[in-house]
Amino acid sequence: METTTPDVIAYCGLCCLDCSGHTGKIQDLAGELKRELEKARFDKLAQNIANVPGIGKPFGQYAAFYELLGTIAEFRCTKTCRNGGGPPVCEIRKCCGTKKIAGCWKCDEPETCQKLKFLEAVHEDAHLKNIRTIRKKGADGFMAGTRYW
Repeated sequence: METTTPDVIAYCGLCCLDCSGHTGKIQDLAGELKRELEKARFDKLAQNIANVPGIGKPFGQYAAFYELLGTIAEFRCTKTCRNGGGPPVCEIRKCCGTKKIAGCWKCDEPETCQKLKFLEAVHEDAHLKNIRTIRKKGADGFMAGTRYW
């Protein structure tokens, strides 16, 4: 049985290793695409295509798309949740700290906790599935098995 929680398991039960913000793959691809678009001077092409009837309208959004690519490229989390990564005002982290528990799996209320609700918009019930697994198999069993994101 493990004695400590691996740094990559967030307090909410999600795993940093499964997050695109931590792995950086999507960020790297967005940065690469941005550089290729710059080399190709695609902004000029998009500006000309924007006026072509039938196909041009989306190209009128190119500047916003290019800005979004830059934001995605920078959306990288180099620290795990347990080491100060993620939102600095995370209510879940604060709650676990106040209760002096390793994570929501040590709490009696994760199934009804309002602090976890905001995760559902992106993760649906993945965090709850992970919490159940950690309770059942421990952190090591969770890390070795199927994780949900």
